[in-house]
Amino acid sequence: MYRPFIPLIVVALTLPAHAQTPASTLSPLPSSEGAAPTSPTRLREQAGPLSLNRALELAFQANPQIQGARHEFEAVEATVLQANVRPNPTLELIVEDTRRDTRETTLQVSQPLEFGGKRARRVQAAERGRDASAADLRAAMAKVRSGVTIAFNDVLTAQEKVKLAQESLEVAERVSTTVAKRVQAGKISPVEETRARVSQASVRLELARARSELASARKSLSAFWGNLTPQFELVVGDLEILPELHDWAELSARLDSTPALSRARIEVERRRALVGVEQSRRTPDVALTVGMRRSEELGRSQAVFGVAVPLPLFDRNRGNVLESLRREDKARDDLVATETSTHNELAEAYERLRTARQEAQSLATEILPGARSAYEAAVKGFDFGKFAYFDVLDAQRTLIQARTQYLSVLSAARRAAADIDRLLGDTSPANNK
Repeated sequence: MYRPFIPLIVVALTLPAHAQTPASTLSPLPSSEGAAPTSPTRLREQAGPLSLNRALELAFQANPQIQGARHEFEAVEATVLQANVRPNPTLELIVEDTRRDTRETTLQVSQPLEFGGKRARRVQAAERGRDASAADLRAAMAKVRSGVTIAFNDVLTAQEKVKLAQESLEVAERVSTTVAKRVQAGKISPVEETRARVSQASVRLELARARSELASARKSLSAFWGNLTPQFELVVGDLEILPELHDWAELSARLDSTPALSRARIEVERRRALVGVEQSRRTPDVALTVGMRRSEELGRSQAVFGVAVPLPLFDRNRGNVLESLRREDKARDDLVATETSTHNELAEAYERLRTARQEAQSLATEILPGARSAYEAAVKGFDFGKFAYFDVLDAQRTLIQARTQYLSVLSAARRAAADIDRLLGDTSPANNK
């Protein structure tokens, strides 16, 4: 009666799970398990105007940095699932003596039992790793949001520079034509005509440079969602709307919730949990064994029970515990360093925004109106023959420099505001334009 018993048990315990379970109770594998790697997502925006909010939507959907952070978060979530799993039992078959008449066959199953809170501490450490990955995802989204905002404003600034260069070229062509007519009439020296042509050629080069900068800025923006050939015609927004300058006390109060500090604090907690994991490994695990032994010589079967306990005589896991403690200390030091660096970066960005706002307001209310008024007066006086072309050229150069400086200051203000949003972990849609 016993001889077929052992093979039946062996077959039952070694069959795959789907061979032991009825088809109606099987649960499908996750769709990602065993699947081939997918290619990076690439989106193409629609032709026509592009708003900042739409650019952010495209980037959040297809940016490779965000996608990578999301996949990392999903991978770390799987470590939490794995950490919660109990040890597998061990099936052991022992045959003593090759002669059938005196053979003894033992079939036993051993189940390890974890002590010292190993499983709970392992799960806790995995959960802190998941929290750290979530903080990394938030930081990636804030970084991409800031990058898209800066790239969008670069395109907006480049568009304005192209528009400025086109206006300057139109004025230079008109003035050059007037100068040529006066030279033909003998009213001014031919040297003035040469000077006008040189100025016109210089403005034409500025226009070509501005168009080249615009093309590069458009590619940099569309690259955030994986499109290497921009489809949008232009970006829409009001560059002259200055970013809001919040109170410093309000911004500094939000430092504790920034992605960098949150990540550093979670890392301290994770390292503390890993210390608990290593300390729990000092407690030996126990393996319970139960089975059956068949003696052909005696013609009878015997139950087998056993307990296996490792003796922690040599390996007390002291090295791993000490290592984990020192890494916890390092995580605390990194937290202090992160607090200091984040505070300094935020203060620097705040100061850049404050200074840029002051410069922009001064340029808009004092310098630009004066330069524009002087230029218009010089052009009008030149048309009536009251001013030399040199006066027009000097007034034009002053106006172009003032407008270019104004655009640079507006761009600097928006860059500073984007850096503040990145440091604070802002991932919300754009609140302007």
